[in-house]
Amino acid sequence: MKSHILSSLPAPKSLLILTSLLTALIAAQAQAVVPELMSQGSPTLAPLVDKTAPAVVSIAIQGTVTAPRNPLMDDPFFERFFGAPPGGERGERGERKVRSAGSGVIVDAKEGFILTNHHVVDNADEILITLTDGRTLDAKVIGSDAGTDIALIKVDDPKNLTEMNFADSDKAKVGDFVLAIGNPFGLNHSVTSGIISQLGRTGINRGGYEDFIQTDAAINPGNSGGALVDMNGELLGINSAIFSRSGGNIGIGFAIPANMARSVMDQLVEFGEVRRGLLGVSISDFTKESAEAYGMKNTDGALIQEIVPESAAEKAGLEVGDVVIKIDNEKIEGAADLRNSVGLKRSGDEVKLTVLRDGKKRSFTATLGSIDSISIANAVDIHPGLQGAEFSNYKGNADSFVNDAVLVNSVEPNSEAAMNGLRPNDVITSVNRIRVTSTQDLTAAAEGQSVLMLRIARDNRTILLQIR
Repeated sequence: MKSHILSSLPAPKSLLILTSLLTALIAAQAQAVVPELMSQGSPTLAPLVDKTAPAVVSIAIQGTVTAPRNPLMDDPFFERFFGAPPGGERGERGERKVRSAGSGVIVDAKEGFILTNHHVVDNADEILITLTDGRTLDAKVIGSDAGTDIALIKVDDPKNLTEMNFADSDKAKVGDFVLAIGNPFGLNHSVTSGIISQLGRTGINRGGYEDFIQTDAAINPGNSGGALVDMNGELLGINSAIFSRSGGNIGIGFAIPANMARSVMDQLVEFGEVRRGLLGVSISDFTKESAEAYGMKNTDGALIQEIVPESAAEKAGLEVGDVVIKIDNEKIEGAADLRNSVGLKRSGDEVKLTVLRDGKKRSFTATLGSIDSISIANAVDIHPGLQGAEFSNYKGNADSFVNDAVLVNSVEPNSEAAMNGLRPNDVITSVNRIRVTSTQDLTAAAEGQSVLMLRIARDNRTILLQIR
């Protein structure tokens, strides 16, 4: 009946009625969710902002980064005519003082805990936070995780702080209204609004642990680490990234779900780091071509391509060719789902996996091993040629081809590491003829090197791989 009435009216009047109906609908929804959003008959988000903004802080960072020193910097001719390089004074090893800014969210006022992004506080020597009331406080890093881009910092002397409660981000739906609060371009405590555009986005933090909430609420540089807030005034996500060709907002922003951030935070509080569980498999999406080869129509699941000897997967009875469709009764739609699910669990956790083998469902229980890893997100910092690879400490035994070394856990398809010939389950024993027994050794041996000569144990043979 309403459609008939609208279609029979002149276009301008029809549009006016439609706009009025939509405005009334939005106001009714806002009033139904949070009654305080109605003020003198007009919809407003001011009460919600008043409630949540004090929990969002501005973060100022001063730190030191190390980069290979350009020999031109030592040339008096260059220095005389071009001056010192921009960005601060460099030391003998190329150290450079840097300053940056971001945002954070107070999640525990009593303890002074603040969640932010790893990339905001990475390499920080000094951290200063500013509250909405103008106070400035010193803070320190409790722990940081590059894989999820989550960091936890702590105020030294917390007093009169306002915290924000966590929402259950698993209940979020596309179309839900949200606010983004942060400090874009140094404009402290800016608020933007929008909706959830999509859930479960991947491919943003390449190789990291991803399950991003996409939103059209304006997110710009400086918003990193700020709050994505639902209409109940709870923390739905930590703003982390934007998709942009200009560096500014175009309506595509991404936030780390609150449930993921909280899981990482719990480990950072307990251990000061994330102790990820290790299943010990190389996986890929179960594609349409794979499904056809298996005589199946459904393409959901993660295909096991390789299994590390003596790993949790091998001990549980998993086999190459199994398709993992569930973990702890949660559906696995692709390789990213399995990687996220396992990567956010702790070593020693017991997980139940449902797999398809020969067209039949089978169940297995695995106790996750421990992993001391360098994530894909950090590999490029070690050496550009290693971008896309993930490493962990390899512990040899009496039956091993090699003793302690560095294991290549995974290699992202089409990454620099893949194009350079690195494969999952490669065991790196030396770098440029320097013996490496841990990921720390790998980092130290690669520092400042343009070319890496990796001595690798692969399939009971030794090869030499050149990484540029």
